[in-house]
Amino acid sequence: MRKLFLLAIFASAAQAETYTLTLKQALERALSQSPEAMIARLDQMKAAAGVRIAQDPFTPHVGAGSGLAYSSGFPLSIEGSAPAVIQAKVTQAIYNRPQSIMVSQAKENARGATIAAGEKSDEIAFRVASLFLDAQRAGQLAEAARRQVESLVKVSASVAARVEGGRELPVANSEANVNRLRARQRVVGLEADRDYSERSLAAALGYAATDSVRPAEGEREVVAIPDTEQAAMAAALAGSKELRRLESSYQASSLEMKANRAQRLPKVDLVAQYALLAKYSHYDEYFNKFQRHNWQLGASIQIPILAGGGVDASISQAQIEQQRIRAEMQQARSKITLAVHQSYQEIEKAQLGADLAKAELDLAHEQLSILLVQLNEGRVTLRQVEEARFAEDEKWITFYDAQFSTERARLNVLRQTGELVARLR
Repeated sequence: MRKLFLLAIFASAAQAETYTLTLKQALERALSQSPEAMIARLDQMKAAAGVRIAQDPFTPHVGAGSGLAYSSGFPLSIEGSAPAVIQAKVTQAIYNRPQSIMVSQAKENARGATIAAGEKSDEIAFRVASLFLDAQRAGQLAEAARRQVESLVKVSASVAARVEGGRELPVANSEANVNRLRARQRVVGLEADRDYSERSLAAALGYAATDSVRPAEGEREVVAIPDTEQAAMAAALAGSKELRRLESSYQASSLEMKANRAQRLPKVDLVAQYALLAKYSHYDEYFNKFQRHNWQLGASIQIPILAGGGVDASISQAQIEQQRIRAEMQQARSKITLAVHQSYQEIEKAQLGADLAKAELDLAHEQLSILLVQLNEGRVTLRQVEEARFAEDEKWITFYDAQFSTERARLNVLRQTGELVARLR
């Protein structure tokens, strides 16, 4: 059994695939094939079907059957109708104010579902873009850490030679070994982060959990955002799909309240009936005249006299729902305003961090260049050069972190303004 389990694991690992995608390709797949996008589309289709269900009473309903029966004595009724060879009935609502309002409510719910699908698309795009950045960042950090290990291996070899020549104390060997092992441990951790990020990205795109998606190499264009925080905040409040969805829910709740109030109004239905009667039911013995073909055309009018307390309770529920939605809308506005403000602060901090990291990286590169020249002149050791190379790679790691922090904050601004999907496409 254990062997079979291990074989299954190895077979699953062998079937795992790695896909290399650009951010645009990843986004297109996520919006078309990810489970979340499919669920949002299904909810939208379900809401559209709800409109047809609400309109159903206003379309003709035709039923046909038979109340075929032999009568002995006075012709009794079969389910409320006289015994007949063939029976047909047509019903259709002519005036039903509550149902008419429910049709409008269903249409508003369908509009809200469409807005919610767009809101879900923005969430998917932001999550996929963030996972894409995480995977790209993890890959770049792992590459920089591997370069550091290569430098420390050279440093270790140089230290060993100096210790063997008596120019360094033996403790220098131990120190170099500890630094090398620490760097290798860091590489292993970063590789694990990279693997998890790539698998998470694959799962978000609808691939199997064993598959991986690796970001394609190349420079990405920096996405444009509004120039000022105030402009972004105004655009976010005006174009927020969350606020539009809540406004749609508020309208649907208002229509529900109107439909409940309309329960006290009369209802009028069109009714048409046809019955084919037979003489063996002895109609001619109990009625003055027998007619084989019989039909009716009229209206069924229902006037509520006492609607009961359920109507008032339903109206109260709708009013409470409106109050809840108004509170959610206020909360959403505050959340959007705060999110935009925080994103611009993060952009500013990350940009300053990126500028500092770039300056430190340039300085480390210049120092390394000087040491390389001095190494050729025999004025410095290989250990000093490799330690400087290690320091330069450390600055690269800091620079990558600052870059990705800036990009993620910019993506969050576009998410709040509702322009994320359009800009990334």
